[in-house]
Amino acid sequence: MVRSSARVSIPMRLLLMDAAVQEVQKYKFDDEEQKKKVKVKNALENYAYNMMNTVKDEKIASKLPEADKKKIEDAIEQAIQWLDGNQLAEADEFDDKMKELKSIFNPIIAKMYQGCGW
Repeated sequence: MVRSSARVSIPMRLLLMDAAVQEVQKYKFDDEEQKKKVKVKNALENYAYNMMNTVKDEKIASKLPEADKKKIEDAIEQAIQWLDGNQLAEADEFDDKMKELKSIFNPIIAKMYQGCGW
């Protein structure tokens, strides 16, 4: 014999199932947002470190004016410090920081390549 406390009415089962589905959907959304955030954060870190390696490359460094080289190095250092202090930032904040770095780095490198005839 089944105890009456073990029985759950059909409408109640549907409510419980609906709540479970909503919870799964919520976690799926949260997981996707977290993946996006990690992806953008990693992209920013990689970009900063690639910039640092580019500036340290003797072929590049020898063609950069000291002022431009310093500007890039300062921007990299600030970005890395910002990353260290903002590990919990949102994806759009990481993306904004990436755009900021690119706005400093890209014109300098483009100018260098134009001047070298590459």
